[in-house]
Amino acid sequence: MNNEGRRGEKIASSFLTKRGYRIIDRNFRFGRRGEIDIIATYKKSLIFIEVKMRNNEKYGDAIYSINKTKIRRIIKTAKYFLVKNRLYNEIDVRFDVITIDYKNGQEQVKHIINAFKGAI
Repeated sequence: MNNEGRRGEKIASSFLTKRGYRIIDRNFRFGRRGEIDIIATYKKSLIFIEVKMRNNEKYGDAIYSINKTKIRRIIKTAKYFLVKNRLYNEIDVRFDVITIDYKNGQEQVKHIINAFKGAI
């Protein structure tokens, strides 16, 4: 992972922690099939979080870098996590996205809750 990715995940982790989320894992991998940037719990939910960061506006907002293929990989990786960690099988699961965009020299963090709902 490059420095920008690490920095984005650090910003996102701090953002979530300040809002009461508990980070339980970062950079969870399912071999070469996929990776989940952050796995957290909040209240009675397990949340799989994709973090995207853009440090310029050249290619548009960070949210546009998440496509259907990426979503499918994240979901497959989440299923693998649940198989390996059965203690989480009885709680609600959702998929969030945190984007970090730089516009006019300002860092803008957006938290999109339940981002994949209806995506598949």
